[in-house]
Amino acid sequence: MYAVIKTGGKQYRVVAGETLKIETVTGEVGSAIVLDKVLMVGNGDTVSVGQPLLTGATVTATIVANGRGEKIKIFKMRRRKHYQKHQGHRQNFTEIRIDGISA
Repeated sequence: MYAVIKTGGKQYRVVAGETLKIETVTGEVGSAIVLDKVLMVGNGDTVSVGQPLLTGATVTATIVANGRGEKIKIFKMRRRKHYQKHQGHRQNFTEIRIDGISA
């Protein structure tokens, strides 16, 4: 059984037991969260698609860790103008483990 969920402006295909990194959600490490924005649920040959969301479908997950991703370096330059700009960014994330899917 799998589901397509929407969180943090992105869509993820998840199955039970999988871990993934999503945009930061509030909660302590070890606490359970419920993701209720489910777009699609598939179980074998049967597929349920919402318009746009499925009513009554939820995905339960546990927060494994909170952290920050790798540093992205941004470098801008204009040739012959003596202009250089250095910037860096690290995106926060929450790592979750999918416990179950209910449809």
